[in-house]
Amino acid sequence: MSVGLSRSNWTLALVGLSMAAAGGVWWLTLPPNTADGPAPELPSQCRELDFEAVAYVVCEVDTASDRVDLFLRDIDGKPFGSLPAFDAAVAKRDTPIMLAMNAGMYHEDLTPVGLYVSDGRLQSPLNLADGEGNFFLKPNGVFFIGNDGSAGVIETTAFAATKPEVRLATQSGPMLVIDGHIHPRFEQNGTSRFIRNGVGVRDAHTVVLAISRSEVSLGSFARLFRDALGCRNALFFDGAISALSNGRKMVIGGEFPAGPIIAVSAKP
Repeated sequence: MSVGLSRSNWTLALVGLSMAAAGGVWWLTLPPNTADGPAPELPSQCRELDFEAVAYVVCEVDTASDRVDLFLRDIDGKPFGSLPAFDAAVAKRDTPIMLAMNAGMYHEDLTPVGLYVSDGRLQSPLNLADGEGNFFLKPNGVFFIGNDGSAGVIETTAFAATKPEVRLATQSGPMLVIDGHIHPRFEQNGTSRFIRNGVGVRDAHTVVLAISRSEVSLGSFARLFRDALGCRNALFFDGAISALSNGRKMVIGGEFPAGPIIAVSAKP
C-alpha cells in the first residue's frame, strides 16, 4: 500500500510507502470514509465502470476543453493537506474546480518524494534514487503535460534522458503499464489489496484518471488501464488514502492526507 489504511481497518494505519523517500515509517490514525445523504454527483468527465469484479470511477479528461493543473500549497505557502481542505480553499475561484484527486507520493511534511512541476516552476527535482516502498518499485514514472499541451506518462529514466519541457509534472511509482506491458514485478493478482488511484494517457490529449471503490491488486489495476481504458502507459498515484472530489463534495475518500493534487477545470 502507500499512505493510509485499508477500509476494513480504521484503527491504526501504517503510513510510509508514500511518506518516506528512504523507506521510513510513521503511524497515523485516520477517520473512516463516512457520508450522509445521497451519493455525491460524479464530475461530468467521470463514469462508473466495473472491471474484474471491482467497481471504479473513471474520469476521461480532454485537454482541448479542460485545463489540468497540479496544486500543493495554499496562498500562505502551506500544503493543503487533504482534498476537502483544497476544495474549501479554491471554492471561490472564478473558474470552479470540476474534479480533484491526490496525485503523487509525499514525505511526512507532505512535500513530494519526486519530481513536482506546477505552472512551469520546478518545486521538487526528479528522484532517481533506490529505496523501499511503492515509489521505488521500479520502473517508476512521471505524468506530465508539456508546454505544447500534450500529455504523457513516461518511465523516470526516459524522462531524465529526454528532458521534455513541461508545464506540470508529478513523479510517482510504480508504473502500471509501460508501452503496453504490465509492470514486470506485478503478480497476476497479488495479495496486497487497497483502494487505489492512478493516471494513464490514451493519446496526447486524453488523460485518464481512475480510482477504485474497493480494494484491488496492483496487477488488476494495471490491467484496467491497459485492457479496459486503452492506455499504453499508466502510473500508480497511491493506495489506501486515494480520494476523489467533484470540487464541492467527496466522491471517494475523505479527510485523508494529500501532497500533490491534480485538479481539472474548464478552459476559459
